[in-house]
Amino acid sequence: MDWDRLRVFFHVAEAGSFTKAGRQLNLSQSAISRQIAALELELGVELFHRHARGLLVTEQGDLLYGTAREVFGKVAMVESKLADSKNRPAGHLSVTATTGFAMIWLMPKIVEFMDRYPEISISLIIDDGELDLSMGEADVGIRLFRPTQPSLIQRRLKTIRFHFYASPHYLKAWGTPASLKDLEKHRIIMYDHGPLRDLVNPAWLPRSFGIDRPQRHPALTVNSVLGMRNAVESGLGIAILPDYVLRSTDRQVRIDIEAPFPTLTAHIVYPDEQRGSARIAAFRDFLVEKVRLDHT
Repeated sequence: MDWDRLRVFFHVAEAGSFTKAGRQLNLSQSAISRQIAALELELGVELFHRHARGLLVTEQGDLLYGTAREVFGKVAMVESKLADSKNRPAGHLSVTATTGFAMIWLMPKIVEFMDRYPEISISLIIDDGELDLSMGEADVGIRLFRPTQPSLIQRRLKTIRFHFYASPHYLKAWGTPASLKDLEKHRIIMYDHGPLRDLVNPAWLPRSFGIDRPQRHPALTVNSVLGMRNAVESGLGIAILPDYVLRSTDRQVRIDIEAPFPTLTAHIVYPDEQRGSARIAAFRDFLVEKVRLDHT
C-alpha cells in the first residue's frame, strides 16, 4: 500500500472533506481526489460515499481508518522518542487541557516554558472532551478528574478550590451577601456544561434558583468557566468560580460565605510509552514548579 496515499486518506477521513484535508497537507483538492481514487483502485474498494454535504467513510474505509489511526499514532510516538534522543529537550509537544484551565491558568505559564526551552514548540489543544492520548491525539493531557483511560501515567498538579465571586460594581449596587439565604436576593450566574455542571451548581444552593420555585431562574447560564468570569467582571451577578480565575485586578471580589464548596484535583497525564520523553518530563517538572509558587 502506498504510504503517501494512506497519509492522504487518513487526513481526509479525519477532516471529512477533500478541501479541509488539502489545506492541512498543502495540496489542491484535485490532487487529494486523485490520490484517494488511486488508493481505491489499488485496494479494489470504495472508501468514501460522496454527497452534497461532504464525505462519509464506508464500512471498508472505516476499517482502513482505524488501522491508519493506530499506525500514525505510533509513528508520532516514535518521532517523539527520536526527538528526545538529544541531550537537551527539543521537538514538538502537543498539550490538551480544558477551556477554562487552559485559557486562565496554563496559557500565561507557557510563555516562560518556551523561553526556558526554545527548542520545544507547543500545540495547545483546548477541548473539554477527553482526547485519546494512547492514540497520539496529544502528548500530554491536563485533567480535572482522574482519567479513565488505562496505561496513563498520572502526576498530581494542584487542588482546585471554589468560592463565590462578584464584581465590586455589582456588590455596591446589590449589597454583599453574608449567608446562603442572602443569595436568594441576588442575581446568580450558573455553569451549564459537561461533567462540572453538578459540581459548580451544587444541591446546597438556595432552592429559589429554579429547583422548587420554577418562576425563579438563574440570571445567566454560561457553558464555560472563562465566560462566567467575564460575566462576573461585567457586574452581571454572583458565581461559584475556581480560585485560579483570580487576576491581579480589582474587577472581582471573593465573597466569604460558609458553604461546602466542591474541590477538584488537576492531574498531568501522558501515555506509559512516553515515560522516557525528555520533552514531557521538562513540561511536567516545569508545571509542578509553577504550582509550588502558585497560591490559587
